[in-house]
Amino acid sequence: MAATDHRPDGDSRVSLRTEGVLDKAHRALSIGTVSVVLLIAFEATAVGTAMPVAARELDGIPLYAFAFSAYFTTSLLAMVLSGQWSDRSGPLAPLATGISAFGAGLLLSGTAGSMLAFILGRAVQGLGGGLVIVALYVVIGRAYAEHLRPSIMAAFAASWVVPSVVGPLIAGTVTETLGWRWVFAGIPVLVVLPLALALPAIRRMASGPADPAAPPPFDRRRIRLALAISLGAGLFQYAGQDLRPLSAVLALAGAALLVPAALGLLPAGTFRAARGLPSVVLLRGVAAGSFIAAESFVPLMLVTQRGLSPTLAGLSLAVGGATWAFGSWVQSRPRVEPYRERLVVLGMLLVAAAILTAPTVLIPAVPVWTVAVAWAFGCLGMGLVIASTSVLLLKLSAPHEAGTNSAALQISDGLSNVLLLTAGGAAFAALGGRLLATTAHGAAATAAPSHPVAFAAVFVPMAAVALAGAWVATRLRE
Repeated sequence: MAATDHRPDGDSRVSLRTEGVLDKAHRALSIGTVSVVLLIAFEATAVGTAMPVAARELDGIPLYAFAFSAYFTTSLLAMVLSGQWSDRSGPLAPLATGISAFGAGLLLSGTAGSMLAFILGRAVQGLGGGLVIVALYVVIGRAYAEHLRPSIMAAFAASWVVPSVVGPLIAGTVTETLGWRWVFAGIPVLVVLPLALALPAIRRMASGPADPAAPPPFDRRRIRLALAISLGAGLFQYAGQDLRPLSAVLALAGAALLVPAALGLLPAGTFRAARGLPSVVLLRGVAAGSFIAAESFVPLMLVTQRGLSPTLAGLSLAVGGATWAFGSWVQSRPRVEPYRERLVVLGMLLVAAAILTAPTVLIPAVPVWTVAVAWAFGCLGMGLVIASTSVLLLKLSAPHEAGTNSAALQISDGLSNVLLLTAGGAAFAALGGRLLATTAHGAAATAAPSHPVAFAAVFVPMAAVALAGAWVATRLRE
């Protein structure tokens, strides 16, 4: 924790007035960690733009989806590893290792001579990404006092705004002028400066085990469960992409691995929405999964049903980055802290309304800009929910459990994404739709014209899931 947690009561009030995420004690750490998130955000948007060109040049279109699923499945394993590692010896080592693996994976993909080598690079990159995201949560829990955490979470959300707008444009320009390999090979160089700022500050403020006298043991059972959940997620994704009788067998095998592993890795009571921490973890998955699964089909719907260009379809979602950041800023205000749970309920209602409104553009008389307006409100709701669940998780976690619980939050997020994306994609394909490729962050590629019912089969169930999330949001208090 920050030093303010241990000051005498007499000057703790002064500390609350003067301390901030950019004060002298926190400045280097805040700038360094936010810059790391900024580069991860830029990579996420840039790689999605360059990926189709890379797959085509490497003759890897049939394996296109695996470039994304490889990242996801390895990141699930790495999240559990990072949580164990951070609780036992501190977040410095997993963070440094994760950033190194992230950069190495980018270089492997950028120099790949075949699609299999490219997918291997993405898998290594997923290991790095999983290590980094959980370690960053532990850093926040240790280095920032409780009243500062909403502000640093808001800063993380804001760091996605610029990359979401300019990332695809820059990546497209680099791909067209220098080639797709430079998109992958150029990003690792940019990580050097944030690391130089963040790592010394982390070593000073958040290194070492939470309890040096009794560091928690390394739980091999959780590692086995992490392997099971990664393999199960991979099988489930593959089954959803290839609707044949054999796929049902693979889906059942994936579920047989996923269900017991998820029960073992997530807090007890998560799937029955027990009050407190279990509901916080469940809500994170419900919110992220329903929103991202719906967002994946928005550009495809606009291109195939309303005739927009891929660029215009993508730009229809761009304003959402700003409203998401605004929602994160709102939850960081001290005055709203007593009303955090109400804000989260409001956020989920906004998400449900946005998802339900988007497919109205399937009716020709509805203006196409309706999607942009609806998604701006949906992203506002997501900004309120995602940042708040992060703040609540750290508030409800003991110091020696911050890594394990942060890993659970990220697993809920990622696992819900893959399950709901797979279910939505299967329903879409079964009703006549054809999704060629979906990026890890929801940008859909163009496809053949599809029947409007196929899109409704995605959006309506996802809106129902988000509405259920509004109920879960009423159970966040212990």
